[in-house]
Amino acid sequence: MSDATPDALDQRLDVIARHPFRAKFHLRGRERATAELGGPSTMRWHAYDLIAKRLAPAEPYKDGKQTPYRGHPVFVAQHATATCCRTCLQRWHGIPKGRELSRAERAYVVNVICRWIERELGGSSGGAGRGPAGGRRESD
Repeated sequence: MSDATPDALDQRLDVIARHPFRAKFHLRGRERATAELGGPSTMRWHAYDLIAKRLAPAEPYKDGKQTPYRGHPVFVAQHATATCCRTCLQRWHGIPKGRELSRAERAYVVNVICRWIERELGGSSGGAGRGPAGGRRESD
């Protein structure tokens, strides 16, 4: 697990966004509207709740298949940030499987998800993650 400062999160998200599967996820339509209308504090609360129920247990129910691809901005963000299952958490973030997530690990995962949503909505400082380097264009 790495540092959760905005710069460190941006660096991690930029690396993950270069993976072709992860790069195709963006907030569009209803998920984007939900994130904009709900605002950052609501998205953070939803992320904490969803992570606690679906990802934090040592052996999550249907691990690897527990996160829908659509239906909520947090679900889209989980796939975009490789926080969708314990295998992806281990591979991309170095958080081991087979044990419950610690409080710090839960906070880290929520920070990753919320930072990605913030960047998707155009709130990243300095424009990090926009344009060709981040794999996103305004027309996407």
